[in-house]
Amino acid sequence: MNAPRRMLVIRPDRIGDVVLATPTIRALRRSFPDAYIAALVRPATEPVLHGNPHLDAILIDDREHTHAGKRGFFDRLRMLRRHRFDTALMLLPTERHAWMTFFAGIPRRVGVGTKLYQVLTFARSVSRRKYTPLRHEADYCLDLARAIGAEDDGLDVEVFLSDVERREARDRLHAIGRDTARPLLSVHPESGRSAPNWEAHKYRDFVAAALEQFPELQIMVQVTPSNRALHDLFAPLRSERGVLIPDNGGNLRLVMGFISEAQTVISASTGPMHLAAGLRIPTVSLFCPMTACHPDLWGPLGNRSLTLLPPDEYCRTQCPGDPHICTLEGGIEIPDVLDAVGRQLTQSA
Repeated sequence: MNAPRRMLVIRPDRIGDVVLATPTIRALRRSFPDAYIAALVRPATEPVLHGNPHLDAILIDDREHTHAGKRGFFDRLRMLRRHRFDTALMLLPTERHAWMTFFAGIPRRVGVGTKLYQVLTFARSVSRRKYTPLRHEADYCLDLARAIGAEDDGLDVEVFLSDVERREARDRLHAIGRDTARPLLSVHPESGRSAPNWEAHKYRDFVAAALEQFPELQIMVQVTPSNRALHDLFAPLRSERGVLIPDNGGNLRLVMGFISEAQTVISASTGPMHLAAGLRIPTVSLFCPMTACHPDLWGPLGNRSLTLLPPDEYCRTQCPGDPHICTLEGGIEIPDVLDAVGRQLTQSA
């Protein structure tokens, strides 16, 4: 009898990207139930995978700090050798991980595209064919699992919270005025310039307008603790009826717990949107129609979602050409988002 496979899924990028890897992890577990399956991620995204029942281990590569430089590379190389993996799926291939998995002696290595370092390390390549036809990122990730014989059971993403974590989030919100008899809207104004997004002052104006249009709402604004400018911008709204600005202390699991208490999440195409999808919380999301940003590629999966796009004429005449600096000004306006929120709340009632 063959020994169970020992499989590694590598996804060394952002929160949302790791969430979108969860259908691949689930497909591997269901296709190879006796396998040892681990994921290799950055420290900032490790909490996304806590509690995932399809994983045996979560491994860290902190290439910017603890594992930086040659010493850090060889430290992670030794770690991979100790795990004796026979398969590595590089969902976002990097030169670092191509060579690391090669020198670790992992015989079956699958990546994306035809980068020179993949050719030199004899990695198997799965082509995305220049995103034609355009499919979802989670589906492209599954191509690597399909290449080794896995069968998928859909693209729904999933993240997991314990009852203790949910209760802690609920208690913290109660301590700052949460009224569970009222619907809760979770607003996430930050995007780290990873996607087109409103400027912060527009989110502030949206919160004020939403309180006026939906007096039954409570609105939670989640911002990074270190972003003092955003805290100062939204702090005056605390005096308004129903505005909560919880302190998450930089704890991603607590952010997830707060999201789990919401009826709808408002954001650009960011990590919180994907976390909400994994928790089955409805979303209203701001998007751009450029191929690299399109909801067909990056939209939420598994929840009830509404994605908003600017009209075609806006993109033809006002697009800055760089989605990282696009503010969607004049393309997606506050009334558009208010209308979408109303639709989501009606369906939740």
